[in-house]
Amino acid sequence: MTATDLQRSIDALWRIESPRVTAVLSRMLRDVGLAEDLAQDTLLAALERWPADGMPDNPGAWLMTTAKRRGIDHLRRQKLLERKHVQLGHELASEQEQRWADIENAVDDRIGDDLLRLIFVACHPVLSTEARVALTLRLLGGLSTAEIARACLQPEPTIAQRIVRAKRTLAGKQVAFDLPCVAELGERLGAVLEVIYLIFNEGYTATAGDDWMRPGLCEEALRLGRVLAGLMPGEAEVHGLVALLEIQASRSRARIDGDGRPVLLLQQNRAQWDRLLIRRGLDALERAVKTSPVGPYTLQAMIAACHARAPSAQATDWERIVQLYDALLRLVPSPVIELNRAVAVSMASGAQAGLDLVDALAADAALKAYHLLPSVRGDFLCKLGRMDEAGEAFRLAAALTSNARECALLQQRATDCSRAKGRS
Repeated sequence: MTATDLQRSIDALWRIESPRVTAVLSRMLRDVGLAEDLAQDTLLAALERWPADGMPDNPGAWLMTTAKRRGIDHLRRQKLLERKHVQLGHELASEQEQRWADIENAVDDRIGDDLLRLIFVACHPVLSTEARVALTLRLLGGLSTAEIARACLQPEPTIAQRIVRAKRTLAGKQVAFDLPCVAELGERLGAVLEVIYLIFNEGYTATAGDDWMRPGLCEEALRLGRVLAGLMPGEAEVHGLVALLEIQASRSRARIDGDGRPVLLLQQNRAQWDRLLIRRGLDALERAVKTSPVGPYTLQAMIAACHARAPSAQATDWERIVQLYDALLRLVPSPVIELNRAVAVSMASGAQAGLDLVDALAADAALKAYHLLPSVRGDFLCKLGRMDEAGEAFRLAAALTSNARECALLQQRATDCSRAKGRS
């Protein structure tokens, strides 16, 4: 194996193993910042030793055992948690007598609990949403600070400071490294699901920058969702979120043309949708419904499933989608959901019905700077043949978006309206 190939292998392995290593160290040390520092020390040890000695037969177990040694050494140096130190020392001594594969099995006994703790710590309500996203991508996504900065379109120093402040906040607030009690579980789980959802959405439709999508963020969110579903199989909304992300991700190839330009849902080639991801999503949706109760993510997954099952936009059960949006609005009233419902109404009952709903939303302050409001309105006006008004709406939408690809699409639609007007 060449040095370049080894480096790539280590990078790929670390992306998988770093959350596990950090989770175990966090449980041992009760400090996320210190746990990550020692995890990085473990990675450096691998980078120093493996090029000379070769990669171990079980590299994951090597990383875990090395990390635990560092954790024990820290506890010894600090003369803290003496009883814990003795307990872990005995555990390590036992592990050293086993083969590497047996070591990994030994630590797997608690790895699920440790990962679950780390997820809830990274998404703790004491942190801002931005801090939760950055810390989750760092600790559980295995992304470097530079990768997170690129993903979030922020300067690297900004992301680095955000992560440092998040760790300090957790330490200053003395956040417990235990799973929340039953009374707090709903609120805390909601925060976890929201962070994963936000990460996926930013990857699915970037709010700013030159690219319409950032597939890496979608992949990380989907991976986190799958991990969480494995750790909390009895939570319906976890399965609901996974179902939603799987089905949404299935459209990725069809959402961009050969030149990187956006392709809207109704114009997508459904033959390009990933049938395996759709099947996984529908299976997760079935688990969510069986587990119950049906929550907002499960309802959104049901809407996505209506699209996934339909062979074409015209064959979609739009009336069913309207009903699902009605149920969603009863759970989480939102003008954005109402806007999405208006699109479904227009497909079921005509553009004028949709336009009436959108015009009623225009006075909502929450949508004043939301570019999709004039974009949707422009689409309805275009279908009604009111090209001057449609072009104006598309130009307003273009001015409100910060995504270069989306802006170009909206400007092109405005131009198309002007040309259509000239031909009439």
